[in-house]
Amino acid sequence: MGRIEREKRVVARMVELYCRHKLGLDGMNDEYRELVEYAYARLGRCRFGAGKPACKKCPIHCYKPEMRAKIRAVMRWAGPRMLFYEPVAAIRHMLGI
Repeated sequence: MGRIEREKRVVARMVELYCRHKLGLDGMNDEYRELVEYAYARLGRCRFGAGKPACKKCPIHCYKPEMRAKIRAVMRWAGPRMLFYEPVAAIRHMLGI
C-alpha cells in the first residue's frame, strides 16, 4: 500500500473517531462524509505524490479554508486518540512513513 492510500485510511479513521466519540454519532453524517471525500480528492491530486509532506508543513495549501478548518479540528481532537485506537497507523503518520 502506498503512502497516499495510507493517508486516506488515516483520515477516514480520524473522522470516524471524531464523529463517534466527540459528536456521539453512530457513524459519519453527510457533512463529515463529504469532508472525507474532499480529503480523498485532495490526496489523490497531490502534486508531491509519494513524497508528500504532512499537509500542515506543505508549501501549497490545497484545501478550501472552511474544509481546512474542519479537518484541522478533527485532527487536533482525533490525532492523540489514534494512539489508542490505531497505534501503528498513528506512529507511521507521525513519522511520515
